[in-house]
Amino acid sequence: MSIEVRPAKREELERINELRRMVNDLHVEGRPAHFKPGFDPELQQHVYDQFEAENEDVLAAVADGKIVGFATVVYVHRPEGPYTLPLDFYHVNEFGVDAAHRRKGVASALVAYMKEDAKKRGLPRLDLDVWAFNESAKAFYDAAGFKTYRYYMEIEL
Repeated sequence: MSIEVRPAKREELERINELRRMVNDLHVEGRPAHFKPGFDPELQQHVYDQFEAENEDVLAAVADGKIVGFATVVYVHRPEGPYTLPLDFYHVNEFGVDAAHRRKGVASALVAYMKEDAKKRGLPRLDLDVWAFNESAKAFYDAAGFKTYRYYMEIEL
């Protein structure tokens, strides 16, 4: 299977929303007290807003003419703050692969594309977050070379 990764076209965002819904459903199942069930119009619209945004993109992974994976990314240029130096990085906001196409190189192709795109843009690193319940995503990101650099912790009361 040959996989092409490229910026999505506006007419492909409906299919990307189908994949985003799969990802959202996974999050609802994993953290039901945090994520809203369903896929309401506001959440559907969000990918169109990302598509139109100046410092964001929606990526499509295409195999055999069908979108089988996606990522939404943000090109971050954060100025110096009271605690931090200026930061420039490529943030992976959303990421997903159609369940029927997992373990076929789609996610790896998306990451390879993002690494090259970040380099072309002069951004020195990729950044993402993953929920603790999502063991398969964590395993993939570890295998892809991502390293944990921060933890969020909680106590439920």
